Amino acid sequence: MVPDNVVETASLAGAGPAASQAPGKSAGAYAAALLAIERQRPPGAPGADPRPVRSVGVIGAGLMASQLALVFAKQLGVPVLITDLSQAKVDGALAWVAAHLDKLVRRGQLSETAARELGNLVRGTVDKNEYRNCDVVIEAVFEELSVKRAVLAEIEPLLRADALLLTNTSSLSVTAMGRGLAHPERLVGLHFFNPVAVLPLVEIIRTENNDDASVATACSLARLLGKTAVLVTDTPGFVVNRILTRLFCELLQVIDDGADIELADHALDPLGLPMTPLTLLGFIGPAVQLHICQTMHAAYPDRFYVSTSLAAIADARLRGYLDKPGTVLPEAAALLPAADGGNPPVPDTDAIQARILDALAEEVGLMLAEKVVAGPAEVDLCMLLGANFPQHQGGLTPLLDLSGASRRVWGTEFHPGSGFAE
Repeated sequence: MVPDNVVETASLAGAGPAASQAPGKSAGAYAAALLAIERQRPPGAPGADPRPVRSVGVIGAGLMASQLALVFAKQLGVPVLITDLSQAKVDGALAWVAAHLDKLVRRGQLSETAARELGNLVRGTVDKNEYRNCDVVIEAVFEELSVKRAVLAEIEPLLRADALLLTNTSSLSVTAMGRGLAHPERLVGLHFFNPVAVLPLVEIIRTENNDDASVATACSLARLLGKTAVLVTDTPGFVVNRILTRLFCELLQVIDDGADIELADHALDPLGLPMTPLTLLGFIGPAVQLHICQTMHAAYPDRFYVSTSLAAIADARLRGYLDKPGTVLPEAAALLPAADGGNPPVPDTDAIQARILDALAEEVGLMLAEKVVAGPAEVDLCMLLGANFPQHQGGLTPLLDLSGASRRVWGTEFHPGSGFAE
């Protein structure tokens, strides 16, 4: 049963930049206005003074952790400490940082002197006690709740009382991560998008336990890093991953039900997305996306489908449904469920597109009802900057209005009176 307040919430939340309220404005102009706003603080951020950040610790030495270390050093100009379980992993992260700096020098984007100075800011150790001098420590370990909880429980006693503790989780509950900590009020989610140096969005995940100073410091840190921050409540998948996963789940269910893979994958081409869903899935990785789908299914079992073909592809360690040029892998096609004579007729591209857009309209409406973000503008900012949704379509919610999906699902638009749906 759909909550009664969703339509009202979606309508009221349409307030935002003037572009979302002015009749006749194009979706592209609305997006341009969103992106042009200078955001010192995201809507809903507390007015408390942020604490200074003079040193940063990064837990983990994988690719994401290495990217974070370099961005912190480059943007803040402060010492950054990397730790992991083995010196070999730490050395690997430091080697990645050095190689990336060399690449920037070769491209003429960085002088040799600047590269040397940045490289000297990043160091690594297996001694976690050295985190005692850090103002901020962020974990970037394996995306499993039990692993992250164990790491945070080990690190917290080593930190100063005023140190900010961050998690780079992409979809897990920050509240659950903080259970058992002595000071859960200082644990904030700071979800960066990959590649960290390129994508400008940071989702800041606030829990009911957070104090104002910790959230204010996280918001200030995002701004100092040159990122656009959107404040998000602690709900599964946050914004970008929740929306993208709903898209994946709908598409994969259509494929599992017998639709042609290429036909289904290209059903959204008219929308101008940066790549097809299955191409994106190949970049994410089947095992990673399966894990996210399972996480979302556990939270919302009636809306997030766990694909049998995706599970089989992940188990077979294939790169996805497509090869690099975008052709369907025969090995992937062979893993699709056998045709069932009782299956409904296979839909055409228009029907697949409408199904996916209606699902996204439903999800956005529910997110607004849950107050995951301040309004549709924040949803669009997330999809523009975190998922490269097309600016000429306005991000997502103007597209849902233009396509009629908003009205089909909720009986109204996310931006009533804007002219998007005319």
